[in-house]
Amino acid sequence: MRFLKFALPALVLSAAVLTANASPADPKNGVEYKTLAAPQPVDTGKKVEIIEFFDYACPHCAAFDESLSAWVKKQGDNIVFKRMHISRPGTDLPQEKMYFTLEATGVLTPELHAKAFKEIHVNRNPLRRDEQVFEFIARQGIDKQKFIDTYRGFGVAGHVRKSIAMMDAYNVDSWPMLAVDGKYMTSPTMADAGVNAAKTEADLHGEVTQVLDALVAKAKAEKK
Repeated sequence: MRFLKFALPALVLSAAVLTANASPADPKNGVEYKTLAAPQPVDTGKKVEIIEFFDYACPHCAAFDESLSAWVKKQGDNIVFKRMHISRPGTDLPQEKMYFTLEATGVLTPELHAKAFKEIHVNRNPLRRDEQVFEFIARQGIDKQKFIDTYRGFGVAGHVRKSIAMMDAYNVDSWPMLAVDGKYMTSPTMADAGVNAAKTEADLHGEVTQVLDALVAKAKAEKK
C-alpha cells in the first residue's frame, strides 16, 4: 500500500508531463479538440465538411482569416469549406445580415470577405448600422437596391434563425470555432491547450491548422 501511495502521484505527474509536451499534430480529445455528444448531419459525401463559426466584428476572426484561407486552399479536394456567421438571439446584427445577403445574392468572394474585415478592423467603420452596411456595399460596385431588398427579405431572416439553431447544435459559445465533419470542434485557443503557451496569435493559428490536419485525416478515415 505504501508503494501505491507514492506510485500514484508519480503516474499523475508523468501523465501531466506527456500532456504538456503533446503536439498539435497529435491532438487529444477533450484537450485540443472536443467530440460533439450528438454528431450533426453532413452532406459532403467522401469529402470532409469544415464549418467556421465567425463574426465580422470579432478581431480574432479577422486575424485568423488569412491563415484559415491558406489552409483551406492547401486542403484542396479533401474538404468542403463552409462559413456560418454567428448570431446573438434578440439582437439584430447588420454585419451578420450583410454576410447572408452577400451569400444569397451570389456576390460573396474571398476578396470581398477580406474587405469586410478590413472595413471594420482597419478602416474603423463598425458596420453596425444598416446604412453603414448599405454605403459599404455600394462602394463595392454592388447593386444597392437589390442588396437592400434581399437584406430585408424573409430568406436572410431564415438564415439568421438557422445560425441560432446551428450554434446551439454545435455548442458554439466563442469564435472563431471550427466544426469538422459534424463530429469534432476546435479553435485556436483550444489547439493551444495541451502544449506550451503560444507566444503570439500567429502561433495559435499555426497550432490550430495542425489540429485541423489531424482531424481531417481522422474524419476521412472514418468515412471509408
